[in-house]
Amino acid sequence: MADTGSDSNDRARGGIHVTNTSGNVTIGDNNTVTNTVGGAQPARDPQQEELLQAIRKLRADLGGVVASEQTAALDEELSDAEDEIEGTGRAGTGRLTRLRQALADAGAVSGILASGVAVGQAVGALLGG
Repeated sequence: MADTGSDSNDRARGGIHVTNTSGNVTIGDNNTVTNTVGGAQPARDPQQEELLQAIRKLRADLGGVVASEQTAALDEELSDAEDEIEGTGRAGTGRLTRLRQALADAGAVSGILASGVAVGQAVGALLGG
């Protein structure tokens, strides 16, 4: 089929030419963009799922303790681990090692919370000890 040059004519007149709408597209005033994520969530093995649930519980429990530098660092590591598990389906060895260290650094707090003990046990199982 011959090119009639309509694309270049549209652009010359200020028209809009859209060639790919695989993402979110909105044109004009007063539009709403809805982000739709396609595809399935990464599969998680049962140990990673157990860790994710324990992380969420510990983060909730940390909200009820007096904040310190160690609990803030622990919460940050927990948040990063949660994001990694949700995004990739698993927390890597490096993340687990940092999480184990943050648990140790916040020892008094994480040791008295059942959720802290659960995270420690889940991390230990995944790291092999």
